[in-house]
Amino acid sequence: MFTGIIEALGRIERIEEEETNKHYWVSAPFFSELKIDQSVAHNGVCLTVVDLVNGLHKVTAIDETLKKTSLNEWVEGAYVNLERCLSASGRFDGHIVQGHVDQTAKVESIEEVGGSWNFRLEFDQPENALVVSKGSISINGVSLTVVEASQQFCSVSIIPFTYEHTTFKHLKVGDRVNIEFDILGKYVLEAQRRMQV
Repeated sequence: MFTGIIEALGRIERIEEEETNKHYWVSAPFFSELKIDQSVAHNGVCLTVVDLVNGLHKVTAIDETLKKTSLNEWVEGAYVNLERCLSASGRFDGHIVQGHVDQTAKVESIEEVGGSWNFRLEFDQPENALVVSKGSISINGVSLTVVEASQQFCSVSIIPFTYEHTTFKHLKVGDRVNIEFDILGKYVLEAQRRMQV
């Protein structure tokens, strides 16, 4: 389980393909603290560390993960948001993030407004969008508050600190991002669906 508070930026140093899987070798500032079989969120996707070699950790994405996330679009040299699992003594500074991406969204516009940045995102699967104004959402693993919301889009405001310390500063219009909706909202929606059956 994660909180959506990014610890560091990692860099994709090497990508290897093996049948339908992709292996990513990533450099991270906290490499010395990592261990094999540890879960680390990469742009909001929970991936397991499977190898540690020469300052790089290796994670593997299966075909299902590649289809549901933006990982297929990663290239060598790109940066990703990294967060290790919440420790038992940690603080919930963000919200409950599972690292299970629901879908991707496209960056429709980026606007600088008085020292912060407004990102408007258009959902790839609008019928599955689950956002409410002032609710929580995880975008590329970052815990954020929704400013505006509809079934087709949402917007978020990014403060300078978040902009500088995450991959938001690298995003361009047209880029795809990983979206994880608030787990509490998903439980409520599922309960409503079951009551209607």
